[in-house]
Amino acid sequence: MNDLIFLTGMIVLLGILLAWGCIHLPGERWQMLAAIPLQKREDGLWRGVNLTFYGFFIATSQFLALCLLLILLGAARVSLIGGLLAIAMILTVSIPAARIVAILVEKKRHTFTIGGASFVGMLIAPWAILLAERVTDLVLPCWLPMLPVLTAMTIAYTLGEGLGRLGCISFGCCYGKPLKECSPFLQFLFARSAFIFLGATKKAVYEGQLAGEPLIPIQAITSILYCLTATVASFLFLRGHFLAALVLSITVSQLWRIFSETWRADFRGFARISAYQKMGGVAVMYILIIALLIPAPLAVPVVGLGLGLLWQPGLLLGLQLLWLLFFVIFGRSTVTRSTLSFQLVRESL
Repeated sequence: MNDLIFLTGMIVLLGILLAWGCIHLPGERWQMLAAIPLQKREDGLWRGVNLTFYGFFIATSQFLALCLLLILLGAARVSLIGGLLAIAMILTVSIPAARIVAILVEKKRHTFTIGGASFVGMLIAPWAILLAERVTDLVLPCWLPMLPVLTAMTIAYTLGEGLGRLGCISFGCCYGKPLKECSPFLQFLFARSAFIFLGATKKAVYEGQLAGEPLIPIQAITSILYCLTATVASFLFLRGHFLAALVLSITVSQLWRIFSETWRADFRGFARISAYQKMGGVAVMYILIIALLIPAPLAVPVVGLGLGLLWQPGLLLGLQLLWLLFFVIFGRSTVTRSTLSFQLVRESL
């Protein structure tokens, strides 16, 4: 019963976020969240730095993904200290990888790739779990079973990737092909749901020259598919079906990454088969091989135990600080700038 209540609440929250985001975020109004004045110019105006809704939704998606991860780990009675250490190890490597992989693949210094960061995170996740268990066990007993922890991480990644696509809708990146270049079936299928981006600072406009052009809503499709997958996988996890939950989340997320790029029009590197598609294929085989080699514990998770973890003040504060860190890293725009002026409202004096 508790599982049903939790999953129902999860579905309602995700449904509201996705419905609102797909309707409003393609609009020009929803790209810039705020502008902060940095330096006054000789003409009296201020040079400003832009904070974006892209950063807000990336930070929020990672916050919610980490909450789900902690709930699943707590439900499986996993060592909290060991789990947090493994998460810290992965984030320490994968956050810088978001920019480094983009530089290596796309040859661009002022962009991020969540796909590249997640690939690096998947590669090191099993080893981070093993290392965290060994290190923690030196201080106090640590139970960090590989399969449940790896499964929980994969489910949380799938959720974070899905919600993170709301940021892509806001910024106009990861955009789909113009409908006019697609088959008649795809034109009919997406005629009423196509995304139309306006505004010179939207990536689909300044990179793709696609202002006002109906595009396949690939970001929305990915977001809905990944969030649905994370919900179903969470249900399987809470029923103790760890391997099934892992197979579902990793195969859907990575195989869709491979296929979805055939519907995308943004720059994905210079090769016909992009590096990100290759990463997706490698990630599936890598995680599945590891999963098939490790035993599954017989314990059935209890969602109430996981929800209880989030009531710890120290943990809540840490999650909020991580949200701020993600927002600072991903929300400060380096490809746009603003000019600000300030005036008195005489009528209000």
